[in-house]
Amino acid sequence: MNNNQSIVITAVVILLLVLGVAGIWYVMNSPSPSVSYAPETANDTNQNNTQNTAEQAKGNFSDCLLVPVALFTDPIRGAPNVLVMCEVMNPDGTPHVSNTRAKLRQATEKHSKNEPLFGIEQEYTLYDGLNDWPFGWPKPWPKWLRWLNHFPLLRKGYPPPQGRYYCGIGYDEVHGRPLIEAHTKACREANVLICGTNAEVMPAQWEFQIGPLGPLEAADHLWVARWLLYRLGEDFGAYAKLDPKPMSGDWNGAGAHTNFSTKAMREDGGLKIIKAACEKLGRFHKEHIAVYGADNNKRLTGKHETCDINTFRPEPGKADEAVGNRGFSIRIPTPVANAGKGYLEDRRPAANMDPYLVLTALLETVCGDGFQG
Repeated sequence: MNNNQSIVITAVVILLLVLGVAGIWYVMNSPSPSVSYAPETANDTNQNNTQNTAEQAKGNFSDCLLVPVALFTDPIRGAPNVLVMCEVMNPDGTPHVSNTRAKLRQATEKHSKNEPLFGIEQEYTLYDGLNDWPFGWPKPWPKWLRWLNHFPLLRKGYPPPQGRYYCGIGYDEVHGRPLIEAHTKACREANVLICGTNAEVMPAQWEFQIGPLGPLEAADHLWVARWLLYRLGEDFGAYAKLDPKPMSGDWNGAGAHTNFSTKAMREDGGLKIIKAACEKLGRFHKEHIAVYGADNNKRLTGKHETCDINTFRPEPGKADEAVGNRGFSIRIPTPVANAGKGYLEDRRPAANMDPYLVLTALLETVCGDGFQG
């Protein structure tokens, strides 16, 4: 490396934006200082600096500390530039109210003997940056006239009904693939463990999968993958929405199905442990739903491959019915049932969920005495 070359360190910071009756919404910040050396670990980035926003803190103590916790290659600027995931801390060193990673860190330490692994399926919808409308859909009414869509004969901007788009191919079925390919490539270059991607049921809706990884790694990798998706969207005139129900009507919502296993589940006889986990998850359904994403009630309706938000399935003693059932809260994949071991899929989390909270809830309920929020 040239001694005169500056290395750009982009900090990926998750901040609490709004706390209200609709739930918790988050925003991502990315300050980018420069250094004259190549960091090899997160601690080398010397990111223990301050972040000052109105949403984080008020009054005389408005500075928060950024503590580096994970390092990734920056695929936008290229190596040796880096992305560093940071935790937000108060001036006294305690976790800031927005720092949900600290909660998962504590749960991970408490339940480490169970050797938990997670895989997360992140669904999202691409939107046209000019029209604020799903990417590739027919041209809509101007925003101020979209109320006309409430009248069937005046609807404008909608493609043919869903059914042919899932894992589709071709210009008439798939919208935004260049961005998706660029995102997959960027994740790999950043050493984010992206293990797949596919077009989803609604046109302009996509999914990528992260994992399997340990709890903190899975959540960190998901946040960095989200950051890369948002950043690359700038270059393609598109942006990703994590809205659980972006389009009303007969269109699928967007979730973040979370696959979870412990060492005991992955060993011979693990299916019995998986069924027992279903029983425990049912007892804490309301507590989980409370942290599974905002506006999730619009998605979990009992339609479009979901279970109603107020209902938990499988019911007690009926875990066998969860095998291969995408209309249940928890699904036991058919190959898992056939093998007698493996993992479970929690289908309740919304696309906008905070992975630190969702993974904490699963750890505390399945491995502990139950998640209390």
